[in-house]
Amino acid sequence: MSSEPSQNGDSPAQKPLHELLSSTLVDIYVGEENSHYPLHEKLLCHHSPFFTSIFYNKSNKASRTKEFGLPELDDNVFALFVGWLYSRAIRTPEEERDIGPLLDLYFLAAKLEIAALETEIVELVRAFYHTNETYPGLRRVQYVYANTEADNVMREMMVGSVARFLTLSDSIPEHWAKALKKNGQLSVDIIRSIQQWHLEARQVPDARDASVDRGRNTFKGAVGFSSVEEGHSEMAEVKEEDEEEEEEEGGEGEESHVNGNGDA
Repeated sequence: MSSEPSQNGDSPAQKPLHELLSSTLVDIYVGEENSHYPLHEKLLCHHSPFFTSIFYNKSNKASRTKEFGLPELDDNVFALFVGWLYSRAIRTPEEERDIGPLLDLYFLAAKLEIAALETEIVELVRAFYHTNETYPGLRRVQYVYANTEADNVMREMMVGSVARFLTLSDSIPEHWAKALKKNGQLSVDIIRSIQQWHLEARQVPDARDASVDRGRNTFKGAVGFSSVEEGHSEMAEVKEEDEEEEEEEGGEGEESHVNGNGDA
């Protein structure tokens, strides 16, 4: 097959679209309603090792199978993928509610072993939060944890963002405090993310040194760590605004939670 599909998940060499629009089509059926997507076989297999393994055998010869079903997938998410497949473009998110469909597309890209699409989505999500000076909400982070494994790039980007948010805040929002108490892996990953900043020792307060402030700040008369969870800062307000928007979305399946070890 001249398209040289990737067999190991690496991004294949880019080819002009017209070279991949062969006459052979495959039939993909998606969702509970079996929505039908006739797609160009060469184009699909060029980008997806997952589909290459289905429509071609180990000797790279075409198999007799020309159809495949993905009943567990959401039809809308697969439609986004098809749009990317033929245009190599993804709509830039303009508001928080646009992130949900992008995450679902990211999970699909991982399933289909399309590294280039995964990378593109991570950068779009990263740019959205940076440009808008906001941070991922708790439910976003939980959703990513429920659908990814350790060392996942999207997971690490979101955890790194949360680590920065919490470090620069004067308080820990109550919903974050509860989540960190329950979900040990998330707490560990935040610490790991902070460690990757490689701060110099002089930049970090030393609680052993009696001559410096050791972090027991006063908030409304309270002293100690308990006041941190009860406090309220401008950074916390930014987070809570994100959470309110996510509550309004409601239908993206983001009720998923992370258990104590971070697994789905």
